[in-house]
Amino acid sequence: MGELTPDGLTAVSLYAGISLLLLLVLGFNVSLKRRASKTGIGDGGDEKLACAVRAHGNHAEWFPGIMIGLLIVALIGVPAYAVHTIGAVFSFGRVLHAWGMLSNPGTSFGRLVGSLLTYLSALLLGAGLILHAIL
Repeated sequence: MGELTPDGLTAVSLYAGISLLLLLVLGFNVSLKRRASKTGIGDGGDEKLACAVRAHGNHAEWFPGIMIGLLIVALIGVPAYAVHTIGAVFSFGRVLHAWGMLSNPGTSFGRLVGSLLTYLSALLLGAGLILHAIL
């Protein structure tokens, strides 16, 4: 199967898989914290649960758009190394951001750098796709 898949699409599948596993881990963390605090909906005023919910939600908000962008750049023939670069920057940023949110409810290195790497990924994909369309 790998031989029939263009390298860019193989790269997208790697980062989609990483993001899905991160989403699973973050969702499971929310479930554990809900169970521990006996909170069914919302955060019940539990700060750690609120952070877990937002870490999960934040990844769920960014993940689809970036994956769609990565898929499109792979389909239009952007070299696999570029797909890997953007995918790796995004993945590393998301892990840093989640770690920052879960370890500190306030500002943190992880949240700052993770956000910047996420924004950089979106900027590169968005600008690259626009340039491809108009040039």
